[in-house]
Amino acid sequence: MSQKIIGRGTWYDKMAAKIIEREQKLGRSLDLVRTEMGIAASGFPHIGNLSDAARSFAVTLALREQGFNSELIAFADDKDGLRKVPAGMPKSLEEHLGRPVTDIPDIFGCHKSYGEHMTLLLLDALDKCGIEYKFMSGTEVYRKGLFNEEIKTVLMNAKKIGEIVKEEVGQEKFLEVLPYFAVCENCGRIYTTKTYDFLPKEGKILYSCEGMEVKGRWLEGCGHKGEVDYRKGDGKLSWKGEFAVRWKALDIRFEAFGKEVADSVRVNDRICRDIFCWEPPSHAKYELFLDKSGKRLSKSAGVVFTPQTWFKYGSPQSLMLLMLKRFVGSRTLDVTDIPSYMNELDYMEDLYFGNKTVKDERELAKLRGLYEYCWAMKPPSKPSIHVPYNILTFLAKMAPKGREKEFILETLRSYSYLQKNQTLDEGLKRRIDYAFNWAKDFEEIKETEVSLTKEEKTAVTELLDVLKTEDEAEKIQNAIFNTAKKHRLQPASFFKTLYTILIGVPQGPRLGPYIITMGKQNVINALERALTNTS
Repeated sequence: MSQKIIGRGTWYDKMAAKIIEREQKLGRSLDLVRTEMGIAASGFPHIGNLSDAARSFAVTLALREQGFNSELIAFADDKDGLRKVPAGMPKSLEEHLGRPVTDIPDIFGCHKSYGEHMTLLLLDALDKCGIEYKFMSGTEVYRKGLFNEEIKTVLMNAKKIGEIVKEEVGQEKFLEVLPYFAVCENCGRIYTTKTYDFLPKEGKILYSCEGMEVKGRWLEGCGHKGEVDYRKGDGKLSWKGEFAVRWKALDIRFEAFGKEVADSVRVNDRICRDIFCWEPPSHAKYELFLDKSGKRLSKSAGVVFTPQTWFKYGSPQSLMLLMLKRFVGSRTLDVTDIPSYMNELDYMEDLYFGNKTVKDERELAKLRGLYEYCWAMKPPSKPSIHVPYNILTFLAKMAPKGREKEFILETLRSYSYLQKNQTLDEGLKRRIDYAFNWAKDFEEIKETEVSLTKEEKTAVTELLDVLKTEDEAEKIQNAIFNTAKKHRLQPASFFKTLYTILIGVPQGPRLGPYIITMGKQNVINALERALTNTS
């Protein structure tokens, strides 16, 4: 007997069911089940910053699908201080190190502050991906006093919190100072202050601006001694305290987190339980996106692959697929991966509309459900015209100047991707624009890596010799067929291998004519790289 499929059959549906089961056991209200994600506002948002939102929103959608009211809170950490000038940013930011990012002027001159500029870049990406959220600015939340009750509880229990931090992560810092950073009223810095006493009746925190080591660099304090009123937003909690306050004050029931903040999450879970007597939200830990060299994507280190870069070459839905298809495990990533995600989304669309199928019922449900989540549960009413990304890119490169789109339209008709009088739909128009952007910015497209057998390697090597001397499409077509038979390969299987290498999908237009159109040397180069990559 097959196991029941929960919701759309994805990890997010299972997570939503676990959240509800847990909340029911805790006896908490299910009138509104909130999820949360954090927005770092210290530099250009990268792909990894979007993953928080995409995954939490998918859980919100799954909760809604299971009949519960849910919303995603997008909380901007814009009261945080600037710890380092991100690579590629002007050195003029040096003078603002340690200041809250919303107190730093926008170096681009178009927003109220540096922090607002960076925050809105990520919110723009969320909007393009169809992610719905309730935005909260940390600066505004502190200023309006929305956390006042919880902040007071933290400050009244600062010694106990210091002990929790020491027990969990071995850090003794908060045994000596309060888990709160005051903004120095003299120099405007937040990380150079040490808060050493709390006057609960007056709501005042006493501090001295002594300096602090941040990112391996000492930030000198100005020496000022003063006091701030926590109720007016003149400072912020340290992360080892703020997460718990956010979860409790905003009644958050789920938040995913990257492994780099696992220690802070563990500390805050305990603060929730031991200080607030409140169960922390359900969690799910994910790993980070890495660039091809293995470095973590990081705005401060300059290893930045932004959502806006993705949108130049691929659809928002393909970016959502990257975020949602797998939750655990780190992944390497760069721009050259975009075509494969575009093609994979096409495959899922075919499954969704019944143009293709898979035998495993659970796998089919999961892939169809994942497709809906990529579209934020608002999928199109009919499939778009699917043309492999690689084909469009090569056509964009080969198109004669002045009649580029006419050339592509004519060629797609000759390849039978379009009928004689069929026009382009909006999806294909956008994909052609992506292909032109790619052709303009990159020399070549990355082939799909295929593991070749010994016989296939030999056949491909022989085919390369044919391509170097033969110029007729039909003779190339026959040579592929004959080469396969000569090396005891099924011709259909050999064609499938070549299609996968060259265009990223297992079928396409007649290969002989396509090879001539895309340029023999391009094909030769691609097949030689495929041999090298599998040797």
